[in-house]
Amino acid sequence: MFPKDFMFGVSMSGFQFEMGWGDERDLDPNTDWFVWVREPGNLVNGVVSGDLPEFGAGYWLNYEKIHQLAVDFGMDTIRIGIEWSRIFPTSTESVDVRDPNFLDKLDELANKKAVEHYRKIMEDIKSKGLKLFVNLNHFTLPLWLHDPVAVHYGRPTDKLGWVSERTVHEFAKYVAYMAWKYGDIVDLWSTMNEPHVVSQLGYFSVSAGFPPAYFNPEWYILATKHLAMAHNLGYDMIKRFSDKPTGVIYSFTWYDTLNPNDREILEEAMYLTNWFFMDMVKEKLDYVGVNYYTRTVIDRVEQPLAMGNFNVRWRILKGYGYACDEGGVALSGRPASDFGWEMYPEGLYYVLKAVSERYSKPIIVTENGVADWNDRLRSTHLISHLYYVERALEDGIDVKGYLHWSIVDNYEWAKGYSKRFGLAWTNFQTKTYHPRPSMYIFRDIIRARTTKEFIGFDPYKVRTEL
Repeated sequence: MFPKDFMFGVSMSGFQFEMGWGDERDLDPNTDWFVWVREPGNLVNGVVSGDLPEFGAGYWLNYEKIHQLAVDFGMDTIRIGIEWSRIFPTSTESVDVRDPNFLDKLDELANKKAVEHYRKIMEDIKSKGLKLFVNLNHFTLPLWLHDPVAVHYGRPTDKLGWVSERTVHEFAKYVAYMAWKYGDIVDLWSTMNEPHVVSQLGYFSVSAGFPPAYFNPEWYILATKHLAMAHNLGYDMIKRFSDKPTGVIYSFTWYDTLNPNDREILEEAMYLTNWFFMDMVKEKLDYVGVNYYTRTVIDRVEQPLAMGNFNVRWRILKGYGYACDEGGVALSGRPASDFGWEMYPEGLYYVLKAVSERYSKPIIVTENGVADWNDRLRSTHLISHLYYVERALEDGIDVKGYLHWSIVDNYEWAKGYSKRFGLAWTNFQTKTYHPRPSMYIFRDIIRARTTKEFIGFDPYKVRTEL
């Protein structure tokens, strides 16, 4: 059983949900991603979809409707994101944090309309009896800190994003200002979402379409270290103004090896992808936010890739985990999502157990979902993954909540609007949201506080391992 105080809800971000009408009412053109998705070279070469974020779900203006959906379907928590570029569309480098009046000086630079609008969003969440979970950075950076096109093409620029320590210190100012402004209303804080994704896809696995898509393994490691430094400084800043739980949201991957006995590469892959960042921030965490989507299967290579102090001695095998055909079937016989991600629910249990054993912190499942246009997989996906969360609780793992990604469909980065993660179908033209069948399943699990009575529910004959 899920305990009475177990959080059930949804997660959203800023950039992926806020814009919708394509005009000044909700437009934010000041991020690296806004520029990246319309760069001609990216469009010509199919690096990005061609979809534009300003014609998305429209949360900035329609937040009340979306919050009400959460209430109507029994949820008690909403995680939102704040866009740094909305708060500070221009540089904050003139402000010195050693100045006792630095917050007042930041206040002079801030976009007051955005600050006030975010408070209205937060107040609506609280007025509906929902817990307010705020994440302060989700992939995007203000353009005054990151010029992704210049970096991508190797042009001279001092706007290097997370490769530059400058970004770390500007982030700390931004976080301090947010905690100062909203410390009275926020229930849970996260400094950032999936930092390792930003560094890995930006500088190593560059075919994913993430800015700046500049292959440089040394920068991958450096950016990861800077992101950890930014979290640690941000945690301290939040604690100056708020005593609410503060953590980081991390995308954990469970690894399996083709050769079950090859523990060496398994442990190396787990360390680089999961523990390298987390070990640097473990002293500045009140909880660990676990994002989980699928596993990765690897095999040993004869020619390792040297990367700083790391030697990458493995390769990712196609046909498993994140590397399946879109909408196909994994080599394991399990279904793959519209993204080509294998359904592997037991991996969530393995991750929860490993994180608990390594860090001894409370855990919140802060993202879990499936790209599923026709809602064929989502009900089974919800039941099977929540089953393993429930099992983790029964085994004594301190899991505090489960937040689904997401409540409505969103702008899925380089893939645009082709990948649908919402419990409610989104009409991007009319900005209306229509609950899918899976949303009712989620509601019923919340009411029952258990998955046990739903085991075997599989109307589309989706194979699960339960």
